[in-house]
Amino acid sequence: MKKTTYIMKLTASCKGPFPQISGLCVLLFMSATSVFSQSLENLNHLEGYKADTYFSTGSMEQAKIMANRLDRVMSFYKPLLDFEPTVTLLVLSPDDWSTYTRFPVYGMAHYTSAQTLIVASEDNDFWKSFIPPLDQLPVELAQKISGIYTDVDGSLTMRGFFDLLAIHELGHAFHIQGGLTMQRLWMGELFCNILLHTYIAEMEPELLSALTVFPQMVVSSTNRSDLKYTTLQELELNYNLIGQQHPNNYGWYQCRWHKAAGEIYDDGGIEAMNKLWLALKKHQEDMPDEEFVNMLRTEAHISVANVYVKWNNPD
Repeated sequence: MKKTTYIMKLTASCKGPFPQISGLCVLLFMSATSVFSQSLENLNHLEGYKADTYFSTGSMEQAKIMANRLDRVMSFYKPLLDFEPTVTLLVLSPDDWSTYTRFPVYGMAHYTSAQTLIVASEDNDFWKSFIPPLDQLPVELAQKISGIYTDVDGSLTMRGFFDLLAIHELGHAFHIQGGLTMQRLWMGELFCNILLHTYIAEMEPELLSALTVFPQMVVSSTNRSDLKYTTLQELELNYNLIGQQHPNNYGWYQCRWHKAAGEIYDDGGIEAMNKLWLALKKHQEDMPDEEFVNMLRTEAHISVANVYVKWNNPD
């Protein structure tokens, strides 16, 4: 894989589904091109997990939760994909964050190298900033959000969603280390969301609501005519511009991919994920749109191809 393509995928993975952080990805691009090397000796080491896990003092329980979840994801996919990535997981407190990553926003899961995944150990202002004004939402949706995204003390938090994004990021380790050719930037993000949704639906279905309600809220509440860019072709041509100058627009794209991943799983189940992996691994050559979509239709699943075919007319 070309270095520029590899770096694009790393920066793409950091953007996530939310508008506030997209403009910060240039800084992560700098981190990805010049790996942030910092000794881990001041962190605590959690042994016995597939992901080599280090954590800040006082964060052992959260580190165990995250390491256990990534272990389960890798164990789930290894027999299906015949591959397991190598990952070092850092579960960091606010005090340790700036020591081990240049990414300035505490709380956003991201990579500092092809193998080092950074996640937050604590609830934080960044996650809380996504709590919607419930009195401005339809009553049914407001009730759903308050029921799903409520902490043990009864306060609203988006932690239930953000903790799951570590699986999305793990998806990037799968496709980069596994040697897949994504063909398109949108496919790289959709792939990770399919990997995330498929695992949750199969292994932790009690978390499906936490994974799906927020993206549904964003898509349903966004007026498409208010967006500057809406097509997948516009995204490919203006990817960095959209992320840096039109973050709300980028957030809409990501939430569309989250919703699409759920629909793909509902239509094709585990087999859709498995076939997509094999198809993207097989086809290393550059493919024009029509050829790429036809390949997705015949070798992966028609619902994957339909993300492109029906993008402009989803209903």
